Parts: sequence; structure tokens; C-alpha cells
Amino acid sequence: METVQTLEPGEFTLADLDALPDDGMRYELVDGQLLVTPAPRPNHQRAVLQLAFQLKAACPDRLEVFVAPFTYRPTPLRSLQPDVLVCRSEDVGERGIEFRPLLLAVEILSPSTRMTDLILKRALYEDAGVESYWLFDPAAEELTVLEMTNGGYVERAVVAGDEVFAAELPFAVSIAPSDLVKPVNGT
Repeated sequence: METVQTLEPGEFTLADLDALPDDGMRYELVDGQLLVTPAPRPNHQRAVLQLAFQLKAACPDRLEVFVAPFTYRPTPLRSLQPDVLVCRSEDVGERGIEFRPLLLAVEILSPSTRMTDLILKRALYEDAGVESYWLFDPAAEELTVLEMTNGGYVERAVVAGDEVFAAELPFAVSIAPSDLVKPVNGT
């Protein structure tokens, strides 16, 4: 007879996380707590791809752009998967990025992740020293940009619709929120 192990809340480890199936769900770990998110909806995926395309086109050679699922482990007790991220090429290891701060983490807001992205992930990215944190709301076509200043995030910009945000961090790129919700083929 097979023994089934159950874990109490707060006891989940990176090894437990690594043993989970590849089933289309997004699994993240925060201080022993497992966060499970269903597969994203089309508007969410569209925004991820459009933003990744725009970032990749402007990305300097020494940096890289990745999209979820891609593992970012800022501490031995945390494993996160930003929707889009920018990092130094030298920080990418066999399992993703471990114990190095990201230059940019982006979360696309959706009904199932909104509060996690606005409150929990903001605090986790800030604690990890992520230089810039962008939140994009596809329903409102609104981009909120937070940047690290003196160990904490400050709001650098909030742009909506056809307004353009001229980013300086992690590199120069111009982003219009309305472009992020257009179909990827541009029609």
C-alpha cells in the first residue's frame, strides 16, 4: 500500500515545489506557503507577449527577457514566476535565477491574481531588491511603474490608453498600454 504524504500549511519546500507535475498551473512558493494560479486567459497572454516583444526589441545584449513560466528564487524559501522579467544574462542558471535581484518584474493583473500582485508580490519583489516593478491592468489599459529608491518602491508613473511611458530602467524603451492589449499579429 502506497503512503501519501500530506504537508501542513507553511511546510512546503523548494524540493516539494520541484516535484510538482507540469500540469499548466503556475506554482509559486512564499515562505512555506504554496500559491497556485490557473492558466492565464487570452487578454493576459496577449499582454505578456506584446510586452515581451517590445522589451526584447530594445533589450541590450548583456540583458535577457523571459516570460512565465520561468523560475525566480530570490531566497531559499521563495520561488516566484513574474509574467515578464528582465535580468542580467550572467544571473541565469540551470534552474532559472537564484538569489540575484531582477532588473524588472512585471505582473499582468487578472481577477484571480490582482490582490496577490498588488500587495504580496509588490512586497516580495521590494524585499528581494528588484529594481523596477510594473503592474499592467489589461481591462483598464493601465501601466503602473514602481522603481526602487532608498530600499523601497516609489511610484514613477501611471499611464493609460495611448499615453506613452518612456522607461529608463532597466533600459530605454517606450510602452503605450493600449498597444499591450492588441492582438499579437497587430490587427
